[in-house]
Amino acid sequence: MLDGAALGRELAGELDARAKAAGVRFMFIRRPGRSTTDPVRRTVLLAHSHPASSWCERLDIGSPADLLDVDFGAVAGPAPGLGEPVSEPLVLVCAHGKRDQCCAVLGRPIAARLSAEFGDTVWECSHTGGHRFAPSMILLPTGYTYGRLSAERSIEAVRAAVRGEVYGPGLRGRSCWDERGQVAELAVRELVTAGPNELAVDAASVVTHIDGRRWSVDVERRELGPRPPSCGAAPKAVRPVVPTGVRLLG
Repeated sequence: MLDGAALGRELAGELDARAKAAGVRFMFIRRPGRSTTDPVRRTVLLAHSHPASSWCERLDIGSPADLLDVDFGAVAGPAPGLGEPVSEPLVLVCAHGKRDQCCAVLGRPIAARLSAEFGDTVWECSHTGGHRFAPSMILLPTGYTYGRLSAERSIEAVRAAVRGEVYGPGLRGRSCWDERGQVAELAVRELVTAGPNELAVDAASVVTHIDGRRWSVDVERRELGPRPPSCGAAPKAVRPVVPTGVRLLG
């Protein structure tokens, strides 16, 4: 939820309500490094990560209030043409220090290193979720999320995305799937090589390849020992979903 600190309570409340109604997630982005100047224009990235229709568009606005003119509902389908199409992968690195200090301490150096390598395709962003996996990174438009990456592995992940591939180390899942769907897809990716948009997952944890192959993935929730959920926090029990079996369907 937007707390109003950056946009003001009234605007933040309206944008939060519209985002929830449209089923989209709202995040803040900025260029790596600190800036003391207020930008004349602001960049908005719109993205849809489902493999059947993944896309990203970019538009510039003069004021955050201009977001009220954006149809958030249009993000749920095919590319709506609200902005300029973005063809290259974009990189979001969580650097939200107010939410978790480790995200800033570990994320900002990763963002700086990636920016030196890939230029304007790299952004720092607000909370991505799973801050115990800091530093964390999201690739657009696929929505693939990575955690606990070194600078070198982060670079390799982006290079793979540029080649149209999915980098395995540190991969936590695709944002369009729920927790079970993410686990199911990753279990299948351990067995087969597939491009970013070649695997889809249904509610029954059945993973389907674009060539017609299908796998049923058994998953269960397990309880692990206590560990800090974020930087400096008291340890808590962790209950991840894990795969227990993968069966090729006829």
